[in-house]
Amino acid sequence: MDSLRRFSCCLLICVTLWSCGVKCYRRPNIVLILTDDLDLTMGGLTPLYKTKKLIGDAGLSFTNAFVASPLCCPSRASILTGKYPHNHRVVNNTLEGNCSSAAWQKSEEPHTFPVLLRGAAGYQTFFAGKYLNQYGQSAAGGVEHVPPGWNYWVGLDQNSKYYNYTLSINGKPQKHGADYSKDYLTDLLANVSLDFLQYKSSFQPFFMMVSTPAPHSPWIAAPQYRDNYNTTKAPRDPNFDFHGKDKHWLIRQAKTPMTNSSVKFLDQAFRKRWQTLLSVDDLVEKIVKRLEVRGELDNTYVFFTSDNGYHTGQFSLPMDKRQLYEFDIRVPLMVRGPNIKPNQTSQMLVANVDLGPTFLDIAGYDVNKTQMDGVSFLPVLQGQVNSSGWRTDILVEYEGEGSDVFDPSCPLLGPGVWSCFPDCVCEDAYNNTYACVRTVAPSVNLQYCEFDDNEVFVEVYNLTADPFQLTNIAKTIDQEVLEKMNHRLMMLQSCSGPACRTPGVFDPRYKFDPRQMFQSHSWRPNRLRQRLK
Repeated sequence: MDSLRRFSCCLLICVTLWSCGVKCYRRPNIVLILTDDLDLTMGGLTPLYKTKKLIGDAGLSFTNAFVASPLCCPSRASILTGKYPHNHRVVNNTLEGNCSSAAWQKSEEPHTFPVLLRGAAGYQTFFAGKYLNQYGQSAAGGVEHVPPGWNYWVGLDQNSKYYNYTLSINGKPQKHGADYSKDYLTDLLANVSLDFLQYKSSFQPFFMMVSTPAPHSPWIAAPQYRDNYNTTKAPRDPNFDFHGKDKHWLIRQAKTPMTNSSVKFLDQAFRKRWQTLLSVDDLVEKIVKRLEVRGELDNTYVFFTSDNGYHTGQFSLPMDKRQLYEFDIRVPLMVRGPNIKPNQTSQMLVANVDLGPTFLDIAGYDVNKTQMDGVSFLPVLQGQVNSSGWRTDILVEYEGEGSDVFDPSCPLLGPGVWSCFPDCVCEDAYNNTYACVRTVAPSVNLQYCEFDDNEVFVEVYNLTADPFQLTNIAKTIDQEVLEKMNHRLMMLQSCSGPACRTPGVFDPRYKFDPRQMFQSHSWRPNRLRQRLK
């Protein structure tokens, strides 16, 4: 009845406007295409030729887009809620880490942006693909649970797969096998998305979220793409197989140089990742072309991004995410849509907590009525704001998945480490728990991170002078700058809602001399140790 009343009201307004000689205007549609583990710094966009042409070249590409956490579940929770992890409390990929848990479903799911889009804003909403890693587990309500806010739900049971998976079709299980023509998940997501565009209501704006498995493991390419990139290798950037001796202990434990078997393994994974992306490229093309054929493209915002980055060999870590460095926290973000000029690039600092507020802003919903931590970047898309009026820093948080149990793949390393492969190089640990301020301003490009571990370790990087983060300058940076970054981190770690949107330490009005960063000072961690207690 509510949707019928909204439709009747809209129709009455349109008729009234038409009778007065005014063209009836419908709010823009919104499409979000979310990839899984797609990096930006290692050429992740290279296979996506059509995507770059149809979205990036037709709109705006961000060079400083970051995630609130470099892991699937907390990052996706940040997208859905517009909140930092310390507020939505999804801290890693486990049920114990609140990933799709009963607590999440009770406290956060009722307040996600699709709930507001469908309810107050009157949008039709469609979801297809990977939701949260533990979705579908019996302890999380099984596939019968359909998160609020979605008119049409095609949710993947648990983590990314390409074949042999179960989907929740509006709460009913649908099993799939290994027949490429019927079951390859990326293609299936494209097909159900086209079906939605074909049969949805023509009288309401829509929001469509398509969440692909690629390029997440197990990296199974479509048959026609299995021979592509067969000679490609992972980039040998300066931080490839580099011993991070001035970094936290988890990086220091990596074996340098990597064994030949590790290098062979990561190169093979790199190629397979690119192969899976070719089907994503096809998906994007199909959706954009269908919007164009239906005459809806000009009134549709199309967003393309990822839940986190990835690494293959950086600092001798074979492959994963979960680290604080650019390759794991920086992601692609391209947007096309109404009033966005083509072939634009923006260096404005944005984060995935900003996606929800931006969608709501597009829909005409007052973001100030929410408790979201992010800010709408719609004015940036439309060229209505410059760097002097934009935020300068964002927060990145992660809580390690390791526990007091042994990783079965490398039991001799003892308890606490996790994701140990190959050659028993460990990618995570219970105290791989950190918080960072990532600062981008006209005069400075900094990252400041603190670890909640026995060392109370601190890492600081000047990304202008050291884009590959080879040198931790925590012990040489100017003490005043260090204190300002520490203070800003404390503020962001305790912020909620509007308090998270306040200008940072490096407000453009603050005069900062980058030369101060290299003055020698002794670092005193006792203050941080006391704060972390």
